[in-house]
Amino acid sequence: MSPTIVLTVAIGGLVATGVYLLTSRHLTRVVLGVLVAGNGVNLLLIAAAGPAGRAPILDPDGEITLDTASTSSDPLPQALVLTAIVITFAVTAFLLAMAYRTSRIEGTKGDDVVRDTSPQGRSRGEAAPPGEAAEPGTAAAVGSPQEKAF
Repeated sequence: MSPTIVLTVAIGGLVATGVYLLTSRHLTRVVLGVLVAGNGVNLLLIAAAGPAGRAPILDPDGEITLDTASTSSDPLPQALVLTAIVITFAVTAFLLAMAYRTSRIEGTKGDDVVRDTSPQGRSRGEAAPPGEAAEPGTAAAVGSPQEKAF
């Protein structure tokens, strides 16, 4: 197998695994999904940069020749990947802080599943059962069609 096929399979596997983990309701899986998908995108940027070449440094005399330009690697994708690594680190730190805060507020012990916080598991817009007050702003609480639009 050629290195291009291996790299393509690795990129697809990392991004697919990251998206799968992002669809979970467990906070730790969401954090891992962000990390894995970010690594897959970083590999994609490096693969899109083209083949490896010489370091993109000018000759001592400062001249750019056709030989220098054709054999040098493009520094822009490398700079983008370095920036993406820093952004992924910041997003991961934010998600970990948010997961820690959520576990402290809910008082869960080892269970990091995000629970439904709507009353009795209803989503917004569903009608309340008879005898129970509807949530303000839902379709069940609003009377006329003109009020529903706002």
